[in-house]
Amino acid sequence: MHFEIPFYGHENIRSLHPKTIEITTEPNLTLNGDCIIGVKASCGCNDIPDRLKSLLQNSKSEISCTIIVKELKFKIKGKGNEKLTLLNPHDIVIRKSSFVCPRTLATNCDVASDSLPRQMVKLLRNPDTSGVFAIDVT
Repeated sequence: MHFEIPFYGHENIRSLHPKTIEITTEPNLTLNGDCIIGVKASCGCNDIPDRLKSLLQNSKSEISCTIIVKELKFKIKGKGNEKLTLLNPHDIVIRKSSFVCPRTLATNCDVASDSLPRQMVKLLRNPDTSGVFAIDVT
């Protein structure tokens, strides 16, 4: 199943966190949010379609997320997890660890926000830049 979440950049995007990547529906971002790569997202975990939630909540599911900004693409591979609640209305977080909270979309991912290409981060520092967070589950 494929699902896309549009989001926007923000001047405070740093993308330095070594364990997570996050997008949020919130319009503002402080410098402390160093895992956040997008704001004003169209949905948080809570608004993901139920069919997709069921797939994400299966530990056998392979999750592929793609961050698309202009002509640049960044792929993340992770796993589903039966402990996912997917209830947070504002945030979507993918994690390298197996930690789960209502904001978690995928666990055991292969990269985090510190791996995002710096060219993409530079583009995302412009609030007018839009991006897409694409989720594919098999």
